[in-house]
Amino acid sequence: MPQIHKGPYPELTWTGVIVGWILGAIIATSIGYAALILGFSIEGSELAAILGWGILRGLLRRTSIVENNINQSIASAVNAASSGMMFSVPALFILSGEYENLTDFNRALMIFGCVVGAIVGLSFVIPLRKQMIDFNRLAYPGGIATAAILKSPGAGMRKAMFMLGAAAFSGAVHFWVLKYSGGVSEHISHEELHLGDMLGLPSYLNVAFYLSVMTIGVGFLSGKSGLWFGAGGFLCYWFLAPLLAQFGGEEVLGLVEEGPGPLRSTLFRPSGIGMLIGAAVGSIVFAAPMIKSAIQSMQKAAKDDSGAGGDEMPIRQLYLGVGIGSILLIVVGYLTVPDMTLGTAAAMAVVGILWIWIAGVIVAECVGRTNWSPLSGMTLIAVTIMTFLASGLTDTQTIVASVMLGAAICVAISQASDMMLDLKAGYLVGAKPRMQAYGQYLGTWLGPIVVMGLIMVLHEAYGLGSEKLPAPQGQALASMIQGIVGGDVPTYRYGSGAGLGLLFALSGFGGIGVLVGLGFYMPFAIVLTYTIGNFLRLGADRFMGNKWVEDVGIPLSAGLIVGEALVGVGNAMVIVASNIGGAQ
Repeated sequence: MPQIHKGPYPELTWTGVIVGWILGAIIATSIGYAALILGFSIEGSELAAILGWGILRGLLRRTSIVENNINQSIASAVNAASSGMMFSVPALFILSGEYENLTDFNRALMIFGCVVGAIVGLSFVIPLRKQMIDFNRLAYPGGIATAAILKSPGAGMRKAMFMLGAAAFSGAVHFWVLKYSGGVSEHISHEELHLGDMLGLPSYLNVAFYLSVMTIGVGFLSGKSGLWFGAGGFLCYWFLAPLLAQFGGEEVLGLVEEGPGPLRSTLFRPSGIGMLIGAAVGSIVFAAPMIKSAIQSMQKAAKDDSGAGGDEMPIRQLYLGVGIGSILLIVVGYLTVPDMTLGTAAAMAVVGILWIWIAGVIVAECVGRTNWSPLSGMTLIAVTIMTFLASGLTDTQTIVASVMLGAAICVAISQASDMMLDLKAGYLVGAKPRMQAYGQYLGTWLGPIVVMGLIMVLHEAYGLGSEKLPAPQGQALASMIQGIVGGDVPTYRYGSGAGLGLLFALSGFGGIGVLVGLGFYMPFAIVLTYTIGNFLRLGADRFMGNKWVEDVGIPLSAGLIVGEALVGVGNAMVIVASNIGGAQ
């Protein structure tokens, strides 16, 4: 006789919490690694929901949809730290060659600050659930996709098997690339296939493919919208570079002769950074009405607070989270460097809290409408503001303090966006918002620990900012900080890019501006490989149909990300262990 369950379905259980922590650590490691290569992150809710069914239903024989929803909420909360920290912390390591003692920052304080930032970001955004989901009916495409997985446990098991099979394949391919690819051909180096050299094409065209099935998988998940990312790279190297080679002045021609690297670092990358900033500023202008409605929503939530017994999280608890978090951020700021004054720390924390509120609302709204997050531009603006506020310190102390608080702000914004996406999924499967909120809080502490450890291992093994791990967002932030601290900002290059990004944002296409800007300063080998994934998705949509894409294509692509990332991180751990053993 089958067991008959009586009473409410299990929701916030220790089983769901522990599985969420485990999956969150795996997903944060995978997506964090990918973010250091590709320059942008993807949300982990769908991956967690697929793997959650594999564990909860396949191994533990549990069938509660709302319990798996809690599992994916916690896992994605752990993963939210990957984008927040990978967009900011690597800048310290990239700049360490220029400034002494830059990497001697307090790791524990960095982790603590990011956890505090996550709590503040969640406390600000949770009261907006009714405004954005119940009343405005924002789509949150990622939340809808997650809910579809949660509602089909049988299909979820099948997707989990596809995902695990693709992960095994991806891991095997990347192991071969790491160990053996360099000896195959003189045109393969640094995990890149230099097809342009084989064909005798001009070097500025930069026809090289990054040997990474993970990158193809990310391109497949991005689909048609990701083509704008490729468009930025093609515009640089296949349109602007030939024009510069033909009509450029003496200085520009010298850069062209040196190859695509100097062209990117001197001309294309500053313009791309400017586009990110311009798109973010435009988003703020465009978002003024929704910020006003968000304030009204919080005021209404305070009047309608029904206490801890209702389905919504009590507003008083959320206000308490903001208040305590604000005080703790002042403490974090004060402890960052020896010469920090309490007044400067308080100013940085207060401005940071205000930015968390504004940027969190904007990012949550953008993700709800387009599934696009302007997090990178918001991070650049946040750290730029922090850098100016800390300018009375030494150069090294200014950089450490601005990145320390900037990372906390970035994690807060990332958590706010992720929370709204998960609340959308919960809304569609009948979960209690209060339980999801508690679950999200339970996931915030682990992410910064995992990601900080990942950053240390990967930097020790490969070097952040290297060809292996370009850390594009970290390089963008490092360039901005170095320009401000050194008083050498390439204003006209940033300004021209910012103007384009602002135009994109004000025309309603802010996401396109960000993607094109990323294409400007990403290594073109990665752009070309990523574009292959975009076109594979277009072909699958047309010839295989939406059902095949959802049931087979997306799980396979997710597996390609996980397998390669875990092998890459595992290889880094072996390198670090070997270095330690050799030093003894």
